[in-house]
Amino acid sequence: MILQTGFSLPTTTTTTTCLSPCSPHRLNTLFFTHRRRRLVSQSCFSKRRFSLCVAAASGSDVFTSPETSKSFDFASEEKIYKWWESQGYFKPSFDKGGGKPFVIPMPPPNVTGSLHMGHAMFVTLEFARRFQLICAVDSLDIMVRYNRMRGRPTLWLPGTDHAGIATQLVVEKMLASESIKRVELGRDEFTKRVWEWKEKYGGTITNQIKRLGASCDWSRERFTLDEQLSRAVVEAFVKLHEKGLIYQGSYMVNWSPNLQTAVSDLEVEYSEEPGFLYHIKYRVAGSPDFLTIATTRPETLFGDVAIAVHPEDDRYAKYVGQTAIVPMTYGRHVPIISDKYVDKDFGTGVLKISPGHDHNDYLLARKLGLPILNVMNKDGTLNDVAGLFCGLDRFAVREKLWADLEETGLAVKKEPHTSRVPRSQRGGEVIEPLVSKQWFVHMDPLAEKALLAVEKKELTIIPERFEKIYNHWLTNIKDWCISRQLWWGHRIPVWYVVGKDCEEDYIVAKNAEEALEKAHEKYGKDVEIYQDPDVLDTWFSSSLWPFSTLGWPDVSAEDFKNFYPTNMLETGHDILFFWVARMVMMGIEFTGTVPFTHVYLHGLIRDSEGRKMSKSLGNVIDPLDTIKDFGTDALRFTIALGTAGQDLNLSTERLTANKAFTNKLWNAGKFVLQSLPSLSDTSAWENLLALKLDKEETLLSLPLPECWAVSKLHILIDSVTASYEKFFFGDVGRETYEFFWSDFADWYIEASKSRLYGSGGNSDSLVSQAVLLYVFENILKLLHPFMPFVTEDLWQALPYRKEALIVSPWPQNSLPRNVESIKRFENLQALTRAIRNVRAEYSVEPVKRISASVVGSAEVVGYISKEKEVLALLSRLDLNNVHFTNTPPDDANLSVHVVASEGLEAYLPLSAMVDISSEVQRISKRLSKMQTEYDALITRLNSPKFLEKAPEEVVRGVKEKAEEAEEKIKLTKARLDFLKSTTSLVSQ
Repeated sequence: MILQTGFSLPTTTTTTTCLSPCSPHRLNTLFFTHRRRRLVSQSCFSKRRFSLCVAAASGSDVFTSPETSKSFDFASEEKIYKWWESQGYFKPSFDKGGGKPFVIPMPPPNVTGSLHMGHAMFVTLEFARRFQLICAVDSLDIMVRYNRMRGRPTLWLPGTDHAGIATQLVVEKMLASESIKRVELGRDEFTKRVWEWKEKYGGTITNQIKRLGASCDWSRERFTLDEQLSRAVVEAFVKLHEKGLIYQGSYMVNWSPNLQTAVSDLEVEYSEEPGFLYHIKYRVAGSPDFLTIATTRPETLFGDVAIAVHPEDDRYAKYVGQTAIVPMTYGRHVPIISDKYVDKDFGTGVLKISPGHDHNDYLLARKLGLPILNVMNKDGTLNDVAGLFCGLDRFAVREKLWADLEETGLAVKKEPHTSRVPRSQRGGEVIEPLVSKQWFVHMDPLAEKALLAVEKKELTIIPERFEKIYNHWLTNIKDWCISRQLWWGHRIPVWYVVGKDCEEDYIVAKNAEEALEKAHEKYGKDVEIYQDPDVLDTWFSSSLWPFSTLGWPDVSAEDFKNFYPTNMLETGHDILFFWVARMVMMGIEFTGTVPFTHVYLHGLIRDSEGRKMSKSLGNVIDPLDTIKDFGTDALRFTIALGTAGQDLNLSTERLTANKAFTNKLWNAGKFVLQSLPSLSDTSAWENLLALKLDKEETLLSLPLPECWAVSKLHILIDSVTASYEKFFFGDVGRETYEFFWSDFADWYIEASKSRLYGSGGNSDSLVSQAVLLYVFENILKLLHPFMPFVTEDLWQALPYRKEALIVSPWPQNSLPRNVESIKRFENLQALTRAIRNVRAEYSVEPVKRISASVVGSAEVVGYISKEKEVLALLSRLDLNNVHFTNTPPDDANLSVHVVASEGLEAYLPLSAMVDISSEVQRISKRLSKMQTEYDALITRLNSPKFLEKAPEEVVRGVKEKAEEAEEKIKLTKARLDFLKSTTSLVSQ
């Protein structure tokens, strides 16, 4: 393979497909001085324009070139994306024979994804979710683009979630702005309005995902309420019910009074909030004694069914077995019991048991066989159990009840207390633990198989530490409440018989016709049925996502046969339990295999100080604004440098640095393009393309800088490919960044100028041109999964592109490298750095060329001297006064001696660098100033007053400054002595 590139020389050359025929001017090497973090300016080169050589892009205005554009234009990103999509590059291709398909189901974002819904919490959550979405899209697209370039049929299947609660809430708020209530419309009309809203706004999140560069196959886009996916949901419900894994019952759930529905644990967020601890007296029946309880929720006392104390608490042992009178309940008695569950050190050590309104109390009541008393309506008001407080809101009751308790003398005290308050993630209201009749999935049998999948290594979780959390959750799993009291979602496929007990007589069927047929068979032809009004938890349909999107339950569907099971599921570690584990359980249950072999968990995006993004903190960053300011590539690269499972602190400083990286790539492309032969020079291109840089014999024949650059590239390809395979994307980014910036841009590009604009002739220039092109195009390939837009644009600007970068083959592994050349060039680098350091220490003017005597063994001098022009260019040496010997020069005493490495030294005549007399004066003044500053520091340290009153860290800081100043004075005195001795020797 020639140059391992995606281009070849055409048999005929025409002006419509080739470079313009002009040639680069030979430029003075003095213009190409090395400057850290800078490339040669555009003005140093002739203007040569390349036309695109990808057939599909020819004549298109999609791409720009560094030849004609000063920097990469972010506005072209959307054009490039549309071009990729129009060419069908996002669809899986079996043409390249790249092995098994690589398949990723996209975690479906909520269809409400991008809206600013007015409420502060919504806005904050929305921005946070956008950045979590970017984390997922970034990591997933890196995997997808890498595997596509490896030649594997690659499918990234996108879609959106109907987001039952969030979407219904958005539409209800929209209707409220028109003074319309959901119940006034009725279910059918309301559902119609939601579909209309979805059609109008639902594509927004999809467009934003595209803006991030996600190379999904949009022809396969799915929505959880699509007909096919809805059929899968019904099938799953029916099958689970047939196996006895779905049942109906009254149990404790998280209840949202505002939304009037049960919500999942994932939709409950806990926050530390200031409140009060209320101390209330309960009279012991038949006794003048009282027991004082401490509670944060006095309004729930109407639901008390017992008073509990710890069995080893001697203060209350005598009351166990008696009864207590619940205040404000007209004398209702409850038993006084003992249980180790009670924390005798919290509050008074006496606990009221309200199992209808507390999760822990509920479990304790079930264990002890206590009754469960519900005192609350679904809207958060108290019911008739509360007597005179019936119909009042729970928080209004809290205030009124406390006032009444104070009036009756049963209130002891109210003290400030910080509580962990559960709030609805969607609506923000306080969640109420409530016993409610719901549909549940029995999870233990499903969890056993999911645990076994990890144990048998059928499923790998990245990072590995999350396996323990996964195992812990599944080992202690609770049954899953899957019903929601909403109108938007998958209607539960259960029908009831009019006039029959709903808990005993119901029919599970795939549709109304089947349900009616079953009802006729069981209850007769005159029977009437009606469907359960509830819908399924959104997570129920999401748990089927990896296989329902591929055609299940039709296992003969082509996509199901070709692409299931999938390879990778990537998501945030915060939903490992709620979504990932459920997908694993459902996948095994319905398909007999794990739905994916790997789970990659990304961290959360935080601000530069590691805080959660919050509107109240003012640290929220809008991803779309970020893209506008810094470009998609810079944002993607910044996020990709994180570590799997670790939160990432995002700052404008990082984004700015990676925007500069994008510009650096662009400028490097400019240099490479302007260094290449004109396309009209067919002979030069034939010779250039004939250099097979991936062959060992060619590599070994290269000059030292070229051999070093190609060898380092080949090592990088192996290392980066291994990291891609292990999903160590942060390592990939850092290694490639370092190679491009430090090795390629800072060293090889600068070294190549000695060939391109020196006196070596066309053959030397040709080798450098070939290496520049070879290394740069492979850098673009390695970076493409991270930075797809700028790399594709640069790739299209290179000559003779056969195909787009997105589908170009990945670089080969195990290519030759010359370790000896790497060591030798590192010696040349060390010598260059040493000379540069001396120039800096003595403030030598950048344009001044100095003399040097390089001393070393015959072997070292042999290969260094061959690169005399490179050394002179990089170190700004006078080419006519660079000498190579194996012994120190005669004027060694008048020179600055530097040791680059073992066996390699240099002597730099001082008089050739500076005016020694002027330098003595300058250093003397500098030394005097340093001594004054040092004396001031010592004076402070000798002051007892300062040592007594100053904080310890301030004193320590002054000591450190004094020590540093003392060391600098010693070095400066030594340099001054050297200069003076040199002056003496010169005068002799």
